[in-house]
Amino acid sequence: MYHQTATELPIALDRVRREPLAAQIYTAIREAIEARRLASGARLPSWRDLAAQLGVSRGTVRVAYERLIDEQFAIGMGSAGTRVAESSPRRSTPDWSPEAPPLSEVIDAFVDAPLTFRMGVPSQDAFPFKLWSRILTREARHAALAPVVYPDPRGEPGLRKEIAAYLGIARGIRCTPSQVLVTAGFSSALGLVVRGVQLEGKRAWMEDPGFPLTRTALGVAGMTVTAVPVDAEGLDIAAGVRSAAGAALAVVTPGQQAPLGMTMSHPRRLALLAWARRNGAYIVEDDYLSELQLKGRAAPALASLDHGGRVLHIGSFSKTISPAVRLGFLVVPPELVRRFGDLVACLAPAPSVPMQRAVAAFLREGHYLRHLRRMKRLYAARREALLRRLAEVAPASMKVGATGGLAVVISLPEGASDVDIALGARRFDLAPAPLSPWYIQSASNRGLLLCVTNLNEQRLPADCLRLAELAVSH
Repeated sequence: MYHQTATELPIALDRVRREPLAAQIYTAIREAIEARRLASGARLPSWRDLAAQLGVSRGTVRVAYERLIDEQFAIGMGSAGTRVAESSPRRSTPDWSPEAPPLSEVIDAFVDAPLTFRMGVPSQDAFPFKLWSRILTREARHAALAPVVYPDPRGEPGLRKEIAAYLGIARGIRCTPSQVLVTAGFSSALGLVVRGVQLEGKRAWMEDPGFPLTRTALGVAGMTVTAVPVDAEGLDIAAGVRSAAGAALAVVTPGQQAPLGMTMSHPRRLALLAWARRNGAYIVEDDYLSELQLKGRAAPALASLDHGGRVLHIGSFSKTISPAVRLGFLVVPPELVRRFGDLVACLAPAPSVPMQRAVAAFLREGHYLRHLRRMKRLYAARREALLRRLAEVAPASMKVGATGGLAVVISLPEGASDVDIALGARRFDLAPAPLSPWYIQSASNRGLLLCVTNLNEQRLPADCLRLAELAVSH
């Protein structure tokens, strides 16, 4: 029989931590249940009462309670409230398990279908699947009939030739196929750079804000990351020199800054190259969107200005074809070709030959450039539709701060938790990304990143209204 009521729970929230408040509430209640400080059947405070006690929104408490119910620590009983389950699961081990996905606090999801606003994935409804399937089947058959030998660890010669030609036309980079190495995406290429120019234990500049996974990767590689702010012209070189003049690496997104979208100005590019030459440092150019510029023509790559062998250019097909192909490329200066060729042969040979052949055919037959042109028009139209809907329903406190790359950046009022809002949006199949985790020094900058690639224009008014309601309730 239910009889006990937990009228006041001893929960201490740390608003400085990056962990969402809802997650802190969930953890505190779960630990109290596991330690039997809350007995089976005890009634938890109502959303309203606990929210008032902790000084948070009711929506934040609701998210915590729903997670407790989902994991069978509690039972939702309607008008009878929420109570501790009779046989609450006990965890004898920490939260991590061998089955847990890596970097779950950084990477959103591995296998879920793209939800509305989800970052990092191209359009699912506009990709030429029939054409791609034909090419992939044909090239897989050709690869199966090829002689049984070890493939070139640097990548299929045909693909490297097509990438070099594409970069010359679309990104202004003069390079030979020998300078191109095929990788398993950006992360693989970044790991090659760290090892290839022996950066372990050294200091790196990184844009602030910048992609959290890149920051984590540099730390895992033993590097110390220095946050360098960006402004309307991109990376602030002078600020980087003041903070860490002797850094050995700078990782930048000069074409379209991730996530704010500005293009690095020409003077800043020259200043960055000059700094690298003076210090013997290297620059990783993360060209994550390639020429997928939604307004006007994309600026030439930073590597096109490099005459001193300081820029290592990384590109990927994740945003233009699909992250599932797991293919990217690294362009190295001529004097590093042999060193990096030996490195990939020993430690990181190029991935799936059939997939490489399929991407090479997609490029060679002109499908890739035609697909990019279609996607530019589609994404630009979807971005305009999203901006119109937001203007209609967004409260005054929820402002469009920028239109960066393939995302619209929404700023939130001081005190709002972008992480909690993003977490709450999942219940409605919406996946905005919180902006604050992208910052190192200014994590108080709260906002939401709304990717435009997978919008449903019929549902867009309701989706925008739901998002505005969540922003107000938090």
